[in-house]
Amino acid sequence: MKRRANVFFVCSPSARVGVSTTARLLTDYHIFTNAPVIGFETDPHEPRFAAFFPDYVQVIDVSDIKGQITLFDSLLAPDDTTKIVDVWHRSFPRFFETVRDIGFIEEAERLGIEPIILYHADASKIALEGALALHEQWPGVTMMLVHNEGASPLEPQGLELLRNYPAQGNFVVAPLPAPVAKVLDDPNLSLATFLRDPPMDMSIVVRAALKAWIGPVFTQFQSFELRQRLESSAYLQ
Repeated sequence: MKRRANVFFVCSPSARVGVSTTARLLTDYHIFTNAPVIGFETDPHEPRFAAFFPDYVQVIDVSDIKGQITLFDSLLAPDDTTKIVDVWHRSFPRFFETVRDIGFIEEAERLGIEPIILYHADASKIALEGALALHEQWPGVTMMLVHNEGASPLEPQGLELLRNYPAQGNFVVAPLPAPVAKVLDDPNLSLATFLRDPPMDMSIVVRAALKAWIGPVFTQFQSFELRQRLESSAYLQ
């Protein structure tokens, strides 16, 4: 079964909830599995996602018409490459207004491209309202909830909030101890390369912690991908 041509919108209207971390993990997952992937960074001021993938990620200013043309035409290109868009929280309203105004979702579906929203949850009212608004606008678009437990921790009672999000499933990114998280901030650290050939000059404790952190996330991506393949299989249609 072939991979589907997906466009991932990794997003939240809130800051510091792990959006760029998810975009990075998803990109590294595709590199690790030898799948074609490109990314787009929509924060032209502090392009954190792009810093990790200078050969894979392009910085786009979506407030500029030239940037919009470059981005959306690339997302609709007829190829088997997965596209990952890190939607800056300050761009969130304008970005999805543009998606609506140009009829991107409808055009993508016509071309056999599946848009997928990886929506990051937190305890704020604005986050829930944003998810509900996207679902109301495009009820047929797959929305997966992402909870980064380190970036946006929730109290036990706060976990009830997650049930109110209109998502078809969820991904969980576990927290990391501060010393390990500091290593993760190194833009020269490729997680795909790390898994294949961990650097011997890295602490053995840090290596073990990073592997234990990355593994479950990649497994979740793999399970999602397998489910997509099964759903699109001709045998199930």
